[in-house]
Amino acid sequence: MTNTGIRTNQVKVPNGDLQIDAYLAQPAKEGKFPAVIVIQEIFGVNIHIREVAERLASEGYVAIAPALFQRTAPGFEATYTPDDIQRGRAAKDQTKAEEILSDIQAAIAYLRTLPNVLGDAIGSIGFCFGGHVVYLAATLPDIKATASFYGGGIPNSTPGGGEPTITKTPEIKNPIYAFFGTEDKGIPLEQTELIEAELNKHRIPHTIFRYSGAEHGFFCNHRASYNAEAAADAWNHVLELFQKNLQLQPV
Repeated sequence: MTNTGIRTNQVKVPNGDLQIDAYLAQPAKEGKFPAVIVIQEIFGVNIHIREVAERLASEGYVAIAPALFQRTAPGFEATYTPDDIQRGRAAKDQTKAEEILSDIQAAIAYLRTLPNVLGDAIGSIGFCFGGHVVYLAATLPDIKATASFYGGGIPNSTPGGGEPTITKTPEIKNPIYAFFGTEDKGIPLEQTELIEAELNKHRIPHTIFRYSGAEHGFFCNHRASYNAEAAADAWNHVLELFQKNLQLQPV
C-alpha cells in the first residue's frame, strides 16, 4: 500500500440534540474507501489522535475522531502533563457506556452519509481510555474490526459504572487485536490474561500483542513512554487487521 494525499476538516456529527465535534481525515483522491473510527485517550481529540486519523487517511481510509467528552467538556484537549492527566481523568469519569455507544453509532451513521465511504466496511481503533471504549464498541454489529491499544480497566470497570466491560465479550461480533506493553504499570499482566482467556472462551477472532519493555502509551510519539520499535510493529498489525476485514480498495 502506497500512501496517498489527504484532506482534513472539523465536522459536526449529529446525535439527537447533541452536535459532536469530530476530526475527519480522508484520502484526497476520488473513490470509495473503508472507514475507521478513531477513539481518543483521556486527552481529547488532541494532536496524537488527529495524527492517527491522518495516517489512516494516507493509507486509504476515511477516518473520523469524535469528541467523546462533548456532553460535559466540549472542546476539551490536553497534553500529557500531570495536571492535564488529572483533568482528563475527571472528564473521563463523567462518561457513560450507553452515551459513548450512542455517539459511536452516530459517527457510523455520519460516515454512511459520505459519498466516498464503503458503508459496510467500518472499523475502530482506540488508545488508553479509547482502547477500553473500542472493546466495548466491538459489540456493535457495524464494527467489522477493532484495534484496542492498552485499554485499562476492561476486566473490572465500565464507563459510568455497572458490570465490567469484559462481561460484554460474548457480544463482540468481529475480529479484535489488542496491544499491551509488558511494563504498563496501569494494566498488569493478569488483566491482559483475563481478556485473552475471555476471548478464547467465547471463540472471538483475536490476537493479543504484548511488547516486552513497552510502557503505557508506547504508541504515542508525543509521550515520554513512546517506543518506536513497538509502535512500528503494532502499526503494521493494525494495517493487516483492517486490510483483511474492511475490503480495502487500491488507492
